[in-house]
Amino acid sequence: MTKDLINTPSQFGLDRRKFLKVSASGAIVVSTIGAASMLPGAASANEGYTNPFTWISPRGTLEVLDDYPYWIAQEMGYFGDLDIKIEPGPSDGTATVKFVAVGQADMGFPSPGVFSFALENEMDLVSVFNMGAVDVFNFAFRKGEGVTDLKELEGKKVLLGSAAWQAITDPMFAAAGVDISKIEYIEAGWPQWGTILASGEGDAALAWEGLRADWEGKGLDFEYWLGQKNSNFPANVFVVRRSDFEDPERRVFLEKYLRAWSMGLEFGHQNPRAATDIVFRQFPTVQRDVGAALGTESQMQLASVFRGDMSTRQGWGWHDMDKWNLFFGTLSDIGQVSSPVDVSSVIKNDLVAAANDFDMAKVKADADGFELSADLAAVDVDAIREGFFDNAIG
Repeated sequence: MTKDLINTPSQFGLDRRKFLKVSASGAIVVSTIGAASMLPGAASANEGYTNPFTWISPRGTLEVLDDYPYWIAQEMGYFGDLDIKIEPGPSDGTATVKFVAVGQADMGFPSPGVFSFALENEMDLVSVFNMGAVDVFNFAFRKGEGVTDLKELEGKKVLLGSAAWQAITDPMFAAAGVDISKIEYIEAGWPQWGTILASGEGDAALAWEGLRADWEGKGLDFEYWLGQKNSNFPANVFVVRRSDFEDPERRVFLEKYLRAWSMGLEFGHQNPRAATDIVFRQFPTVQRDVGAALGTESQMQLASVFRGDMSTRQGWGWHDMDKWNLFFGTLSDIGQVSSPVDVSSVIKNDLVAAANDFDMAKVKADADGFELSADLAAVDVDAIREGFFDNAIG
């Protein structure tokens, strides 16, 4: 049974007023988003699911490059006749596991830290797809103020968009040898925490790949300690209820669904400009805000995290168990989980082979043959690659 998250003391020092309420009956009481879209809808033909299969974001908006594999799969028909939908979640990030746990969504996209929060609160979820092969999270600094050793942030102020993000940053600091009791966190709010750092408040801010280019496009000129270069942690995962993972009928659906995401990831790897173009067509405001070149750079930053070193992986979505053992071991060391996590019981590679069982040549042909808009066709991908780490420290 999921604990009452309002009455359970936080393991992370989070402000519980930010949490969604979960009643004893398992119903979520939501005052921060319009939850009507998350409630049961019309019946569908999905294997084992009576309603549209719902994926919920950890972000308060879908108008970002981050979910490009989904929009590619939708555009190119890779989902086939699956009845699906995608929803934003409150920006504290924890709703992406809470809604799944109580059955008001079917798949969430938590960071490892938020996944640990779900496990600590007895949400019976498992990870079935490791979207982030390498650590997606960064720390941003005003130009000339960055550090290569995170221990230098002891006694300093770190800005977060939400207090819940402390579940992300504490393990990163601990793995770098930082005394986390000496970090002062400031909940600066979504989406303005980066702007507040630029204005002179705080000493650093949590960021991530993709956002790095987005902030550049908005005139936020930072330098970055990059997780993908300095951290051995994994990144965000797709989680489902254990009961769905173990249900043979729903498992067939999950394999089909994840295969479409894998095809979208492969398409985006083959043609970053086309991936960006597809998101722009879905959300013209994203194109307006970041432009073709920085939009493509944002997509490429995300793609580098999603792919990692594919020579050491067994396909898209494969979990590196050594990284996960390191991560959960760190959480145990700092008390972010109250008891050791049996990694093999919550991290599952069982669906990865089926998710990667697609015609790669066809996806490459789809990507190569995609007709770009004039703005995207003019983007120099090679130049982006050459300057990929220009604002990285070290």
